[in-house]
Amino acid sequence: MSHAHHLNAPQLLELMETKRYGAEFQPIITTQGGEIFAYECLSRFFKENGQAVRPDIVYASLHDNPLSLFQVEYEQKKLQLSYAPNSADIFVNLDQDSYSASGVLDSSNPFVKLFKNYHKANVIVELIENSEMSDAVMSLSMIDNLSRNSINTAIDDLFNPQSMLSTSVVQMVDYIKLDKYVIKKRYNKNFMPLVNAMIGYAHETGKKVILEGVETEDDLDFAKQIGADFVQGFLYKKLFKNVN
Repeated sequence: MSHAHHLNAPQLLELMETKRYGAEFQPIITTQGGEIFAYECLSRFFKENGQAVRPDIVYASLHDNPLSLFQVEYEQKKLQLSYAPNSADIFVNLDQDSYSASGVLDSSNPFVKLFKNYHKANVIVELIENSEMSDAVMSLSMIDNLSRNSINTAIDDLFNPQSMLSTSVVQMVDYIKLDKYVIKKRYNKNFMPLVNAMIGYAHETGKKVILEGVETEDDLDFAKQIGADFVQGFLYKKLFKNVN
């Protein structure tokens, strides 16, 4: 990864000290009825002039320093939980590295405590699938700890070409989020049987499927056709600007 995609140490420290953090809430909608089922909480970061900084750049820069990563992620989660809409479940992203950086891997893990103390609705924790084998092992112990504490989990970005698939992780989660890549490849005869098999597996084992990247009515029709339970994407963002 080039350094253009990293913030340097002074930039990171400045961002952390001024806490120019924000949160955005994207609705997750039932495919059939079109009602809001939940919101996904997304991290936002800003420069001094109010210009947005891409979250992936911030997190990539933080990964070199686990303690800073933990601090920023923890502040972000507190912000997301305090501003989350009251009426619906919320999906929050949690990086395995942030989770393990605290060094506490039981029910007194700071994130687990934060989620357990949230009483407005259910918190569903999304794991980002990674290509590292050690991440898959940490994911498993993280899901295990979350489920022991009655917190639901989801796997994010399934079928993204850059992410690896741990079949053990897939078995343990409650929700499967299909990457927007699935919509892009909807006519691929080699790819779609795999997607359909995963959706079949999910429903057979009591899991729910969310299709991401739904931007048009055609995308929504496709979601209905493959049997996705929920959809998420810019088709709905336009209707819910006031949520941010």
